Amino acid sequence: MPESSLSSSRVYSAQPTVRINGRASDKVKELLNSMRLTESEGGMSSLELRLGNTARFEDGQVGLAFEDEAILRLGASIAIYAGDENAPREIFRGLVTGLEASFEGTEGPELLVLAEDALQRARLARRTQVHEDVSIDSLARELATRLGMRPVITGFSERIGTQVQLNESDLAFLRRLLSAHDGDLQVVGEELHVSPRKDVRRGSVELELYSQLRRAHVTVDLAHQVTEITASGWDARAGRRVSGQGTGTSLGPGAGRRGADLLRETLGARSEHLGNVPAMTDEEARAIASAAFDQRARRFVCVEGTSEGHPSLRVGTHVTLRGLGRRFDNTYYVVRACHRYDLTHGYETDFEAECAFLGAP
Repeated sequence: MPESSLSSSRVYSAQPTVRINGRASDKVKELLNSMRLTESEGGMSSLELRLGNTARFEDGQVGLAFEDEAILRLGASIAIYAGDENAPREIFRGLVTGLEASFEGTEGPELLVLAEDALQRARLARRTQVHEDVSIDSLARELATRLGMRPVITGFSERIGTQVQLNESDLAFLRRLLSAHDGDLQVVGEELHVSPRKDVRRGSVELELYSQLRRAHVTVDLAHQVTEITASGWDARAGRRVSGQGTGTSLGPGAGRRGADLLRETLGARSEHLGNVPAMTDEEARAIASAAFDQRARRFVCVEGTSEGHPSLRVGTHVTLRGLGRRFDNTYYVVRACHRYDLTHGYETDFEAECAFLGAP
């Protein structure tokens, strides 16, 4: 499948659209110098807008453009739309949490606007709480309610026993549980999405080197690969040891040779043991071992690249890369995306992606 065109027009015009409290501002558009939106696994996107902070007012006087807080102020809602200006797509929605004023150099004053998505409220305070006989599904729904968001949750309905949130924020607590059970957390508009990693697919994108894909750097590394992971815990009620093994269940998109198989063929088998994991049954220990194995296996082939500004490149996107050679042409899972705009380079997207497979030579 070839690359999809980024615009129906001959010229791809992609200056971001900024909406403050639901309204687009001509002043913000005219004074926008740069934008940087970063998202990664585990949720909570962050935004930086750099604006020229000088304007001429109706009385002819020149002064600081945003000093009256009529447009930009702490706590204001902000949304970013990117891509073709004729049909932009929302890539961020959150609240302004910080402002920085810069008075340096000869280019005049600048205002840096800092914002985070709705998950920022889940990291502001730590708590200690015992959650008895819970599921990740119920914890995620409770968090969504607390944040005033709609929960969109796939799986994780199984009970995982009693969990202790010890001096942790709600965000850190949920991230920890999801990491142990190979899940991901993201904010999409007003929805809180929680899913097993194997079920996450935020669209598909194809990129061709020296076309929409401007640069790429690929690393394939056996150093952190293993052929199996074992895990053990303790069932305090029964007074017995529990254990499990993982050798790969959810390796993600792509096709080719697995890192574990190449490790066995070249350097020999390598096992890693996780001791004292929070598991009270053999099934829980197996799930933790499998999650740990899959997370390592998926990092076998990692790519860092830059494309033309592409609003569809998000964490969870399956990106198919072409033109890198038979070993590295594959479908990867995006784990980090940074959408950038400035007056020199226009709109570009940096991304990091991973794949558990190396293609044939």
